[in-house]
Amino acid sequence: MRSVRGLALAFASAVLVLSAAPLIAQQKPPSKPAPQAAALTAQPKLGLGRPALPEEIRAWDIDVRPDGQGLPPGKGTVKQGDEIFQMQCASCHGEFGQGNGRWPVLAGGQGSLKGDRPEKTLGSFWPDLSTAFDYIRRAMPYGAAQSLSADETYALTAYLLYLNDIVKDEEFELSDRNFTSVKLPNAGAFYDDDRETTEKAFWGKEACMKNCRPEAKITGRAAVLDVTPDSKSAPKVD
Repeated sequence: MRSVRGLALAFASAVLVLSAAPLIAQQKPPSKPAPQAAALTAQPKLGLGRPALPEEIRAWDIDVRPDGQGLPPGKGTVKQGDEIFQMQCASCHGEFGQGNGRWPVLAGGQGSLKGDRPEKTLGSFWPDLSTAFDYIRRAMPYGAAQSLSADETYALTAYLLYLNDIVKDEEFELSDRNFTSVKLPNAGAFYDDDRETTEKAFWGKEACMKNCRPEAKITGRAAVLDVTPDSKSAPKVD
């Protein structure tokens, strides 16, 4: 009697296990988080700072591209720029952009790029007007960066065009609408870096350290790695 009852209980248990097998198979073991994710989750939040507001992001996102993207609405004339320049810029750059002391020259320099001391200005070197506008807007005047309004920045840029004989009229007005129409004299002398195609044939996969070509000659060697002189051997400077 006991054996029959035991067989019946064993049979019933087997049926329960088999019926529950699909449910057990559907339950996936919990996946372990990646080490980096686990480390980040484990780190407590410091409670410092907050997400940047849209207006705060816009205040920093002020770069201007050569195609005009990023230009703020505004306008300014050469005459207005002259007045601002004399008040805000002339003490460093001179009344006519000639540069005072060691401060940069902002006008002239045409034909000087091949000389020993080239002057890189809007009229002699820079290919895009956005370079001047972006820098003035972002970093000038010295000591009071980003204090100029958009209209003042347009006026100063227009005055630099006038100083470099790119525009001739004191009433010329520069704005976000005609900005990209201004072409600088040296723009055509710039080109994309083409070394990937023009010089690739001369490149070697490995630097020549030994067994170099016969025509390769060593012209000098670094005899002393520590080139910082000590107090005894340092040259005297007047």
